[in-house]
Amino acid sequence: MATARPRPQVMRLSEAAATRIKELMSKSDRPIAALRVGVKNGGSAGMEYTMEYVENVGPTDEVVEDKGVKLLVDPKAVMFLIGTEMDWKVDKLSSQFVFNNPNQTSACGCGESVLLTPAKGETAEAH
Repeated sequence: MATARPRPQVMRLSEAAATRIKELMSKSDRPIAALRVGVKNGGSAGMEYTMEYVENVGPTDEVVEDKGVKLLVDPKAVMFLIGTEMDWKVDKLSSQFVFNNPNQTSACGCGESVLLTPAKGETAEAH
């Protein structure tokens, strides 16, 4: 009987992103179970990343735990986010979460909208 290969982790967090998410969650006035990450159609390049704090884990959410943070990945977004690292970047004039996504083929000038392609078989499993 063949043994199943372990599933690759869909996303990972940089230390800076994990620290910032923990900080934000600790300041919430309501209980937060996790940060849900996804993608939606929109913007000039075609898709936008979405993030929301949620109180409950959905039955179809992909659960990722990394560096003490629980992420939920929207099941419709998994194929677009495989291999992605979420980072927290601070510049002189801004601070923001950044997605370093190997499935991203282009982005608009402001970086709010991206063009993503689904991860492919062996490439997705190599991450």
